[in-house]
Amino acid sequence: MSESNAEAVASAVASATEAAADVAGGWRRATGIAGVAIGVVAAGAAAGVAIERLTVGRGMRQKARLALDSAGPYGGLRGTPGTAYADDGTELYYEVDDADGGGGGGGGQGGDGGDTAARTALTGRRRRLFGRRAPAPVTVVFSHGYCLNQDSWHFQRAALRGVVRTVHWDQRSHGRSGRGVTQVRDGSPVTIGELGRDLKAVIDAAAPEGPIVLVGHSMGGMTVMALADAFPELVRERIVGVALVGTSSGRLGEVNFGLPVAGVNAVRRVLPGVLKALGQRAELVEKGRRATADLFAGIIKRYSFASRDVDPAVARFAERMIESTPIDVVAEYYPAFNDHDKTDALAEFADLPVLVLAGVRDLVTPSEHSEEIAGLLPDAELVLVPDAGHLVMLEHPELVTDRLADLLVRAGAVPAATTVGGYGSTSSSAGPG
Repeated sequence: MSESNAEAVASAVASATEAAADVAGGWRRATGIAGVAIGVVAAGAAAGVAIERLTVGRGMRQKARLALDSAGPYGGLRGTPGTAYADDGTELYYEVDDADGGGGGGGGQGGDGGDTAARTALTGRRRRLFGRRAPAPVTVVFSHGYCLNQDSWHFQRAALRGVVRTVHWDQRSHGRSGRGVTQVRDGSPVTIGELGRDLKAVIDAAAPEGPIVLVGHSMGGMTVMALADAFPELVRERIVGVALVGTSSGRLGEVNFGLPVAGVNAVRRVLPGVLKALGQRAELVEKGRRATADLFAGIIKRYSFASRDVDPAVARFAERMIESTPIDVVAEYYPAFNDHDKTDALAEFADLPVLVLAGVRDLVTPSEHSEEIAGLLPDAELVLVPDAGHLVMLEHPELVTDRLADLLVRAGAVPAATTVGGYGSTSSSAGPG
């Protein structure tokens, strides 16, 4: 880098940091310790977007975001809607895509579930379940991660349409699901165990019978583990395959998020109080998030992707999902991750086909956590993607869909000759091969 360029970068960093400090100052007067913490985060993020600011004006970036929002093809797939109810009354929104390519109702069969070959490939477990009756179709249930929604599985959903029956749902307080009743009524934080019970409610409503393949990313994977912990009989009787993507069975309190140890320790000490304070002033904080959109976009990209050549429309798609999660919901969920430990529940998956997949450069749920899961499930397929971050299913959709398709074959959900496609399109080209 030339001396003049170095000076320009330094100047941009200083300018961005000063701007962040100005925003933080306004929040500091309103939220005390929350303002201080946001100032630290914003100042740290400033360096990450400084170089971009040298070449791309703020107005141009805003226009680019608007253009991507209006033209981006991602997240537009819709199925037949349904509503499940959690044990505390929270409304849980889900959608069904049937194997015939049409929508499926919120209960039971909703389609023929594929051809005869797929049915004859069903395991002895399923024959014991259904006896002499024609078996119900296999249903693949997708659970999304923290601050995302069901659309985070866009590519996999597009590829599997017409191949297998799928259910996509929004976790409580995310996407189109209702705000958590317990959280609003009692002010209680969310627990991973609660999410496992929510998943059971969705299964009861959207797939009350027939074999199931569970797919979970990040918090969604933890939700799958919580389901197994609370309902082991369901796993024994109906679950025929599991995919755990970019997730962890515990010890998340040790993750450093790619930051220096001293900084991580400081953040851990103040963050619970900061988030609580921010959640109590959600309207003010949301205004602050909009004011520092460029800084937060840089943070989101850093913690979502590892590749340099991620499609800008995909990056903006991820940004929109994360931005749509209100700060009070972020606060309600945060304590659950430090408390999460479902290592023992993994034993329920020991006799099943299991896929464990993670990005090697994941800073949120490091790939070492996936390696530990696979170590406890020695028959599982472990896939580590070198040039991938936390949102590996958006960053490398072909690879993730390919491994999911293989899992479905191993689980007997589809015949070995089945092909899938349509990775980058909102229209499906998937179909039996």
